[in-house]
Amino acid sequence: MRRAFVALWLFVGAAPAPVEAKAAVPAPESRAKSAAPAPEPRAKVASEFPPEVARALDALVRADLKQGPTAGLSVGVMRGGQRWTRGYGLRDLGKKLPATVRTTYRMASITKSFTAVAVMQLAQAGKLDLDADIRTLVPEYPVKQWPVTVRQLLGHLGGVPTYDSPSAGNNTKPVSTREAIGLFAERPLVSEPGTRYLYTTWGFNLLGAAVETASGQSYREYLRDHVFGPANMTHADLDELGTRDAQHAVGYRVAGGALKPSRFLDVTSRFAGGGTRATVEDLLGFARAVLDDALVTKATMGRMQATMVTRDGRITDYGMGFATYPLRGHYIVAHAGGQPETTTLLVLLPAEDTAIALATNVEDEAKRLRRLSLRLMETVLDEGAPARGGHFTDPVDAVAYEGMGRLASYGLAYHDWATRGPGALPPEADLPGAFAKVEALLERAAIARDTRGAMERIRGAHEPRGESVFIRVGAHMAATVEKVLGVERLRAYRTQGAAAFFADYLAACESLKCPESERFSKGVRDDVARFVAGWKRAEVPALRRSRLEDVKDPEGLWPALKEAAERAPSVRPDYTDELLTLADRAKRKPAERMRWLERATELHPESMDAHLAQAVGLLEAGRESEAGPHVREAFETPEGSLVLSPTGFLRRLLDTRSPKVARGLLRTAVTLHPDAPELWDALAKRERALGDAGAAKVAQGQAKRARQVRAAQEARAPLPPGIVAPAGSAPDKAPSGTTSPSVPVDPEAPPEP
Repeated sequence: MRRAFVALWLFVGAAPAPVEAKAAVPAPESRAKSAAPAPEPRAKVASEFPPEVARALDALVRADLKQGPTAGLSVGVMRGGQRWTRGYGLRDLGKKLPATVRTTYRMASITKSFTAVAVMQLAQAGKLDLDADIRTLVPEYPVKQWPVTVRQLLGHLGGVPTYDSPSAGNNTKPVSTREAIGLFAERPLVSEPGTRYLYTTWGFNLLGAAVETASGQSYREYLRDHVFGPANMTHADLDELGTRDAQHAVGYRVAGGALKPSRFLDVTSRFAGGGTRATVEDLLGFARAVLDDALVTKATMGRMQATMVTRDGRITDYGMGFATYPLRGHYIVAHAGGQPETTTLLVLLPAEDTAIALATNVEDEAKRLRRLSLRLMETVLDEGAPARGGHFTDPVDAVAYEGMGRLASYGLAYHDWATRGPGALPPEADLPGAFAKVEALLERAAIARDTRGAMERIRGAHEPRGESVFIRVGAHMAATVEKVLGVERLRAYRTQGAAAFFADYLAACESLKCPESERFSKGVRDDVARFVAGWKRAEVPALRRSRLEDVKDPEGLWPALKEAAERAPSVRPDYTDELLTLADRAKRKPAERMRWLERATELHPESMDAHLAQAVGLLEAGRESEAGPHVREAFETPEGSLVLSPTGFLRRLLDTRSPKVARGLLRTAVTLHPDAPELWDALAKRERALGDAGAAKVAQGQAKRARQVRAAQEARAPLPPGIVAPAGSAPDKAPSGTTSPSVPVDPEAPPEP
């Protein structure tokens, strides 16, 4: 089963000769003040990566860009003093102008990271209280049901709504700060602050207004003087027509498999939540300043990079202006952005002094940028060795390995972040007790009694509500391995798997004669030995240091993959991602594409992702009746039973451009969640768009019924006359770090980890 850790990276390199900034046309009202000249940028010596690394980075980007329509892409990667930057494609298709590292793009929601730094600078200076009611700084924001603090807004915990209709975010005229606040000021809070994570650009506009009040400068002036200037962000500015130069990228969207011009959007309405523009070199400058603690103190940055927590102890995977979470043992600090004209991504790895920056002038390319960032990370940090999860035919094994994988990833990431970055570990009061709780989570008999419940408990074991036991125990294990085997050994588990980490920890414990309470039970040790042995038996030598899609003849390796699966039928490396990448590359060859999709489910019949991908492929081919069973198979996996909630289905639709595919997925989703009005609403919208008014009317009726059922259940009241609840129905619970099922998913939200 593939673990549900997914993320982002990008980076930029060697700086071009300085270009004189173009004079900006003043903006309305408070943001219209003339900006002071930016301070002289700090001198920074940078060197190129070794030629073989640069060639590998260039090759993987070029290979990815062959898939689907693309316009322009600028990429930057930085590790320590080494940089690599490149531009690909065209920033303007009509004029055939190339995209370069100097090309400026809309930053969209990466702006939130800039705003958060500004807020924290003012807090450090004593000009702003993080726990103050936002109305003390933005008095034009009306009184709400509850007070909202600056700190809550920084972490999307303030209950401020996000765009609640298509028209809410479609502004075409420049607005002032006061007018931008007025666009949402009368809307009530959608939840009590501190109780729920709700990603919101409007909430960050309040923070931008607070920056103006606390500093006495316009938002633009403050960023240029205190963020862009000190970070050597030479070409960064607010994204207004008057600030754009000849290097700015023209935006495009994909429609019918071709690129079309983006619709116009004036982003002054989202100035502090998504209203800036910059180059990838500017993003690397920002990353360098963050990693060097040049904008705020190390202690402050550590607080910004720590995930925030809801009142009931659920982490949000978002700190103050940054998404922040472990991935494959790395501690990730990142932000994504998406708007008309652009898709962007910035990923920082503080413990490794590494950053990756990506920007394209094509909309809705978050999936591509996530994929690219992962590959760039593998190349720079892991010498190109692929990271693979494990595949298990026994659901108990799958859940147990999920626990080991999450414990290893959280432990390695937090240990690195606390020892080589600005972070801190949870306080340790009872290590033996924490080990005992982890053993109970991994105990096979308990997992077998309730597989779904066991998976849910494992997925919460890193959170304060779970006493953070995965972080506490995992970090202790990482420190123990480092003490005996050295820091370099800690890097190996990102590609060798969680069982290898456990095996090394147990060996290190023998060497150090750890207390018995820290050695795990015999059952856990037996599972570790079995997983390690199965993994080794199932390895394909040609793929130990290469991904399947990178070899010259992947077709020739298919027999070896099948043979390896037969050698270790119950425990083996998971090649789902690589098989699906090959399927994506064959989009123009339907028969070949379907062959790789079928092979993914053949090799990994318990893989949620493999079944969902095959369902999409069948829907694209017009074979809807064959697609439904694969969606159900995906839902029946231990991972799918949690991930494919109504909210999970809606999130996956964000990557689905085809209305027919979206409709097909939703038709099955409503059979799995008949009491979810948000799914029925989404289905009605797709049916209407495809011209089936009758089906849309039926779906709308089902949505109304489901809302009545949910309201009655929440009120513990009898159902209205004539309304019958479906068997087994219950209100869906949104997982931590996601929006509520009843609220549209914000297109600028960072990808779920």
